[in-house]
Amino acid sequence: MGGRQRRPGVRSARPGRSAGAGRVPVDTRVEIARLEGYLAWEAEVSAADRDAKAFAAQFSWLSSGERESLEQAYAAERLRYAEDVVDRAVERCRQLAARYREECRRICARWAAVCLSVAFGVVLLAVVPFALRP
Repeated sequence: MGGRQRRPGVRSARPGRSAGAGRVPVDTRVEIARLEGYLAWEAEVSAADRDAKAFAAQFSWLSSGERESLEQAYAAERLRYAEDVVDRAVERCRQLAARYREECRRICARWAAVCLSVAFGVVLLAVVPFALRP
């Protein structure tokens, strides 16, 4: 039946990821997130197929070929919509991440300016009394 529109986030093996002594450590959180994404997408595919069958079942006058064609079209459209939703969410996450990085840079720059000002003030207060001695 419907199947997926595209394979979600499948990547080729990276160098050093094969079994053996020189194995690169795997970031467990990233791998778990990939697995969760894969499972969520497969659940969406299953739900789209199930809902497509339920929708097409309402039209009892359709032949089996027409019903299957309707199921495929319904599932494909739903999966396209789901991909659009995911793509918009990912883009929004990227925008927010960029915004938060910029805000963090701004805060760090302010703190650096405050720390330098305080250090300069302390040095100035420590040096001035010796400079004013006759």
